[in-house]
Amino acid sequence: MSTTPRQQAVAIISGACGDIGRAIALELARRGVGMGLADILPADRTEALLNEVRALEVPVRYDQVDVSDAQAVQRWVGTVEGDIGGPNLVVAAAATVTLAGAMKVTEEQWKRELDVNLTGSFLTARAGAASMLAARREGRIVFVGSWAAHSPHTNLPAYSVSKAGVRMLCKCMALELASSGILVNEVAPGYVDAGLSAVVFRENPGAREQAAARVPVGRLMSAQDVARQVAYLCLDSSPHTTGSTLLMDGGLSLGQGPNAPGGPAT
Repeated sequence: MSTTPRQQAVAIISGACGDIGRAIALELARRGVGMGLADILPADRTEALLNEVRALEVPVRYDQVDVSDAQAVQRWVGTVEGDIGGPNLVVAAAATVTLAGAMKVTEEQWKRELDVNLTGSFLTARAGAASMLAARREGRIVFVGSWAAHSPHTNLPAYSVSKAGVRMLCKCMALELASSGILVNEVAPGYVDAGLSAVVFRENPGAREQAAARVPVGRLMSAQDVARQVAYLCLDSSPHTTGSTLLMDGGLSLGQGPNAPGGPAT
């Protein structure tokens, strides 16, 4: 629970304990946005993040939520609304990844990735949008997608398919919600030196250096780079942008997709 005065802008952020989700939370907090955070970690493992946000003098709460559970997501949004205020910003950042090709990924792994990455994004965005519509609040929804949505990755088929689904979900919701003043967009990073890419880098020695060498601009991006682009789409800098993908892949999409095992995701 928070005792800090309510802010005009309130965000709900799923996947907030991951590197990218954490960076997004702190970036929005620096801009005066109050927030309800969610992830699958128990609350006692989130105090460091909550203290960082509180130090920026905005209200914050954390709830342990499985984003693939519709009722759990609805309870989370309702709790945030009652404690901090109705959200007008929604960031769907929760994701998981399995490093296995189409012939090796298990049915359980495939289902879990689509449940979290695609269905979880849908449930988070829909619950946030429902709150806005009920109160006639305008707002923003931002999906954290990936360049893997359009570039085949032979070692990440479930992840790539789930992110392709998120991209079309973004367009469908953008069209449906535009007349209500709710803008819906996607940020699609390439190789991030954090988050799910960091998992690949840890499990595949030399993968980080190989990834950086593939990027035409010659460098990987940070979680903070992604967070700044999310903030751009969340706040008033882009009042006419909806149904769009902000591709920030350093030029990766200009060449061949990574078909060799070990190519990272975001």
